[in-house]
Amino acid sequence: MLNIGDYALHQRTGQVGQVCGYGHQLMDGVYITTLKVRVSKHKGIRRQSRFVEDAYSTWMLTEEA
Repeated sequence: MLNIGDYALHQRTGQVGQVCGYGHQLMDGVYITTLKVRVSKHKGIRRQSRFVEDAYSTWMLTEEA
């Protein structure tokens, strides 16, 4: 389980960031838990951070960025 403050790696995009919250998304009539992550490492943009929210299952625990 990923907790707020953990660092997470997005398995599809390779983005790395710190978990800052949880959410929910309605998909095919079912609520899916999402993670809100402040991405600190992503392609094409330097020294900027942004937030990404995606299904919990697409993220995995990683070392600090």
